[in-house]
Amino acid sequence: MTLTDSTAPAAPSTPPQAFLEVRDLKVSFPTEDGLVRAVDGLTFNVERDQTLGIVGESGSGKSVTSQAILGLHKGTTARVTGEIWLEGQDLVAMSADEIRPLRGNKMAMIFQDPLSSLHPFYRVGAQIVEAYRVHNDVSRAAAKARAVEMLDRVGIPNPAKRFDDYPHQFSGGMRQRAMIAMALVCNPELLIADEPTTALDVTVQAQILELIKDLQREFHSAVIIITHDLGVVAETADEVVVMYGGKCVEQSDVRTTFYEPQMPYTFGLLGSMPRLDRGRKERLIPIPGAPPSLINVPKGCAFHPRCVYKDRVRGADCNRDVPDLLPVSVNHLVRCHMSAGERTEVFNTEIRPKLEVGR
Repeated sequence: MTLTDSTAPAAPSTPPQAFLEVRDLKVSFPTEDGLVRAVDGLTFNVERDQTLGIVGESGSGKSVTSQAILGLHKGTTARVTGEIWLEGQDLVAMSADEIRPLRGNKMAMIFQDPLSSLHPFYRVGAQIVEAYRVHNDVSRAAAKARAVEMLDRVGIPNPAKRFDDYPHQFSGGMRQRAMIAMALVCNPELLIADEPTTALDVTVQAQILELIKDLQREFHSAVIIITHDLGVVAETADEVVVMYGGKCVEQSDVRTTFYEPQMPYTFGLLGSMPRLDRGRKERLIPIPGAPPSLINVPKGCAFHPRCVYKDRVRGADCNRDVPDLLPVSVNHLVRCHMSAGERTEVFNTEIRPKLEVGR
């Protein structure tokens, strides 16, 4: 796993090795105020039966990445470069007409807000039928039977009756289940879930995450979970990409993310995560400041204006040079000017004690 910030001409493409390979993906949007570099050189792989968690604050580039994979930027002013290989097909090189048959069939997405994603004037069942018939030459009766089956599979009670309900007649959790049914009705091989548990109570959150895992096991799908909630990542992901300012700042397996992180931004995410084993009066540890504007990303390390450990780096590296994403161990990449020894010491002495269970 590597990521390059070089603007030199790309080397000839090598055949993809993973089911989904994203290579040096860059997505930018020209605006009147300047160029928004929403994603700036992102690389990762996802295999079948594997779940990748992409985490970061709002504005870090998570959702733009998922939209690029689905080809949703085609036909817009967005500038997309790099490569996105899905089972040997380069999605970036495809036209909008070429990628459209894959969307909803080979790859699908559960959007963040099901109320705005479902059409308010059409019955829920009819929308699932339409999604199925676009990719399958079947009768309306057969499509309805498939839709009712999927509503039942995702836990909608009395699915044959609820088939004819409108989105506003569903609760938030049921709308999210209906969105999952629509996304999975064609058995996609890649499922992207963008904040799938936002605005749901914790009981429904757990049910939705368990549902996604169950359906993944059945269909052997590759899954990408996009979230700002590290609790969701701990529950679902195998690998984790931490994004900040449009870049990957740390990438590792999920255990390393929680027990051996190396990036100060990851420290901050862990410290600000609510835990049931903390005392009720114990305060969370917020990350100071706010995420950067993607039009005017700070020079050097994008995180340095908020980093409380930048004084551990000699010279002006933090506010002058963009750190490379470098390996610190097998399958563990970190973007930080601090030495690996310094980062480990900071985590073990300052961060780990605050995260220990039972405090």
